[in-house]
Amino acid sequence: MKKSTWIILGIVAVIAIWAIAGYNGLVSKDEKVSETISEVDNAYKRRADLIPNLVESVKKYTNYEEDLFKGITEARAAVTKASLDLNNATPEQMKAYFEAQDKMGASMRQIIAVAENYPNPKAVEVFKDLQAQLEGSENRITTARRDWIKATKEYNQSTRRFPNSILASLFGFEKKAYFEASEAEKATPNVGDLLSE
Repeated sequence: MKKSTWIILGIVAVIAIWAIAGYNGLVSKDEKVSETISEVDNAYKRRADLIPNLVESVKKYTNYEEDLFKGITEARAAVTKASLDLNNATPEQMKAYFEAQDKMGASMRQIIAVAENYPNPKAVEVFKDLQAQLEGSENRITTARRDWIKATKEYNQSTRRFPNSILASLFGFEKKAYFEASEAEKATPNVGDLLSE
C-alpha cells in the first residue's frame, strides 16, 4: 500500500476512536444526570412516606385542626402523583414537580410548628424522632439536588465544548435544565406565620 493510504487510514482511525470515546463520554454524563434526578425523586418519596406517621402521631397526641391535616393529605397526594419524565423533562414539568414538593415542605413545617406547641411528654419523644427523620430526609434532598446540579453542569459543559459539541449536535444531546429553587424555597420561613396558619 501507498504511504498516503496509510495516512488516510490513520486519520480515519483517529477520528473514529475520538467519535466513539466522545459519544460514550456524553452517554455516561447523560446517564449521570438521569441518576441524580432519580436520587432527588427518591429523597422526596422518602419524605412523603414519613408524612402518614407524622400526621397520625400529631392526631394522637394533640387537639388538631382538620383543615391542617386535609391540606397535608392533599399536598402528599399531589406529590405522589407528581413525577418527572427524565427523558422529556421540560422546564414546565420541572416547575410543576418542584411546586408540588414545595407545597409538601410547607405543609410539613406547618404541622411540626403545631406539634411543637403541645407539651405532652409522649408527643415530644414521638415528634423528636419523626423530626429527626424528616431532617435526615431534607438533608438527603439537599445533597441529591447538589449532585444533580453538579452532574448537569458537567454534562452541559461537555456538550458545549469543542469538539464534543459536534458530536452532541449530531447525536441529539441537548442542554439539560438545572435545578432552580422556587421563590417559596428562597424565602426565610417565619415561625410565627406558621403557627398562626
